[in-house]
Amino acid sequence: MRNVWEALSDPTRREILRILKKGELTAGEIYNYFDITKPSLSHHLSILKQAELVSANKQGQNIIYSLNISSLSEVSDYIRGLKK
Repeated sequence: MRNVWEALSDPTRREILRILKKGELTAGEIYNYFDITKPSLSHHLSILKQAELVSANKQGQNIIYSLNISSLSEVSDYIRGLKK
């Protein structure tokens, strides 16, 4: 779970997850929400993918990003278990 905690430690990555909660988006669409460089956004998306918090599916020339609900549920269940 180390990668998950590293991914969630950054406010930009947490915001990307909040944005993707609304639905699937391309990197360009996600980029429009931020005042960061495209390489920086790519880095954040890469970390989220490595932590398996987002999925990336190529459609033509675009990569479509979406939340990985099963991984997020696992993290949520783990945190809830700590509260018991």
